Amino acid sequence: MTRVAVASRSFSRHPVLRAELLTRFPATTFNDAGVSLKGEALVGFLRGHERAITALERLDDVLFAALPELRVISKYGVGLDMIDLEAMRAHGVQLGWTGGVNKRSVSELVIAFAIAMLRHLPAARDEVLGGTWRQHMGRQLSGKTVGIVGCGHIGKDLTGMLKPFGCRVLANDIRDFPDFYRANDVSPVDLETLLAESEIVTLHTPLDDSTRNLLSAERLGLLRRDAILINAARGGLVDEAALKAMLIEGRLAGAAFDVFATEPPDDRELLELPGFLVSPHIGGSSEEAVLAMGRAAIDGLDRFGDPLEVAEG
Repeated sequence: MTRVAVASRSFSRHPVLRAELLTRFPATTFNDAGVSLKGEALVGFLRGHERAITALERLDDVLFAALPELRVISKYGVGLDMIDLEAMRAHGVQLGWTGGVNKRSVSELVIAFAIAMLRHLPAARDEVLGGTWRQHMGRQLSGKTVGIVGCGHIGKDLTGMLKPFGCRVLANDIRDFPDFYRANDVSPVDLETLLAESEIVTLHTPLDDSTRNLLSAERLGLLRRDAILINAARGGLVDEAALKAMLIEGRLAGAAFDVFATEPPDDRELLELPGFLVSPHIGGSSEEAVLAMGRAAIDGLDRFGDPLEVAEG
């Protein structure tokens, strides 16, 4: 009987996902202690299992070398930056992964962020609670130029959601999607043009060596003073110190971040700025997305392939 280990805490405490997984794999070990597994503790938890479901746990060469019996990793969630895919392939471990299963959850959060910042909702709420009652003059999302950095599953889904607002959509991606761009009236541009022309910039790229600090201080300086920057992708894509300076100096209208280089973030000065909206990495945390990601992870225990090939989609 195939033994499965579920390292993810949120999957382990989800009654529906537990029941569905046990129906297919009765010999499953869950992280019922609810602890964050890393290093030797993670190795010890996975030891003796042929397949595993992981989420935010870091999987590296040392771990794979210590677990020769581990043959399949199925990813709960869409980010792969916690997994050393090269090491995974070298040790003959297969990957079960489905991209885009939480795309609508993230896209809706981006729309919420954009409207909240354009209408100054965080600052207005704080003022009302502090005893001040005054109208804030905001802006509509309708008709705005939106720059999407990374036009994969989420970027494409967001494009469709922006259509009723009549937005002009610019896109930047290392890959080309001419048919999609043409069908959806999207203008592919270089990153510098996108930053300079967009009223709303939203990030949807993975975090790797090519995207780390993608929005450096220099590139942040290209943004319009009235622009809104949204990051619901990965922490580490933006120079957060440079962003804070821009917000303090009034060189950027606002920013909304769901992810940070260090989580939870420890820069209280940034978090408390009136032009900054923060949420605790909830992009994929809708009931619908959690079920979709969990069921994809269960399916991935039987549908898997070479890590690098699977990751390429």
